[in-house]
Amino acid sequence: MIIILKPKANEEKVRDLIKRLERMELSINYSEGATTTVIGLIGDTSAIDMEILRAHEIVADVKRITEPYKAANRKFHPDDTIIEVAGHKIGQGYFNVFAGPCSVESEEQIIAVAEAVKKSGAGFLRGGAFKPRTSPYSFQGLKEDGLKLLLKAKKATGMPIITEIMSELHLALFEDVDLIQVGARNMQNFTLLKELGRTRKPIFLKRGLSSTMEEFFMSAEYIMAEGNRNVILCERGIRTFEPSIRNNLDISAIPIVKRFSHLPIVIDPSHAAGTAWMVEPLSKAAIAAGADGLMIEVHNNPKEALSDGAQSLDFDEFSHVMEIIKERIAFEGKVMG
Repeated sequence: MIIILKPKANEEKVRDLIKRLERMELSINYSEGATTTVIGLIGDTSAIDMEILRAHEIVADVKRITEPYKAANRKFHPDDTIIEVAGHKIGQGYFNVFAGPCSVESEEQIIAVAEAVKKSGAGFLRGGAFKPRTSPYSFQGLKEDGLKLLLKAKKATGMPIITEIMSELHLALFEDVDLIQVGARNMQNFTLLKELGRTRKPIFLKRGLSSTMEEFFMSAEYIMAEGNRNVILCERGIRTFEPSIRNNLDISAIPIVKRFSHLPIVIDPSHAAGTAWMVEPLSKAAIAAGADGLMIEVHNNPKEALSDGAQSLDFDEFSHVMEIIKERIAFEGKVMG
């Protein structure tokens, strides 16, 4: 349920109303936007008389929310959310590029990639330390050593880092990571999501391979329900019947997120198609559809990469794509976050 307040409602009367609602053992989500102020009620609202609330002098309207996700719902938070990470703004007109290798392989490699992607204009360095792989015989990442190398690259270049967490047991290792990624395979690892919700670390949540949009929003809800509202959504392609590409990039996810949620949405064109030559056109499509950022895999030598080399851009290719990205986001009226 949401309560829409009248413009310039008396602050003392607003506080009194919130206290009265809290005595009913409801969780309160107060959202003051540019034009609308909303009080969101989370919990059992069946006993609330909507007409009595509507009669309150500071209340403009009362509505029941039918969607199961509340905190992630735009009705609870009408304005777009801006997530601030290490001095960068993500969402609502701010555009960010997250770039780097699928896997951290060596100190020399990750620092070289960090310097190259920063030079081309990327704002965040991505790199996998813990790697979930389909085959147990594939390279699984350098794990804790990989995290240490990412932090060395951060120190060398000043770039904030984003990397994937596999288990809540590893959370202490991520203390100095700027943005924690939850991969597609862990999107419904609810124990992990709850633990991340109890931190205040910004979370980068990827959509599952076969997940509906409602399931995607509900995974964000697991994090937000525990108190962490710093969630960024990422569409990375979904599994379909088409065999010629790795996954189908669901561009429609962007307008759906913009309509039903207030959270930022980033597109990962590299994992979507699984081929480097499709990164540029998919990036263009994502920007045109209103994405708040792109996550792009970049490697110093894609042919020799230990994982996902086929979808990784080399330095020259990434520089070329970044020039196009800068032109497109300027045309769309956005700025680099």
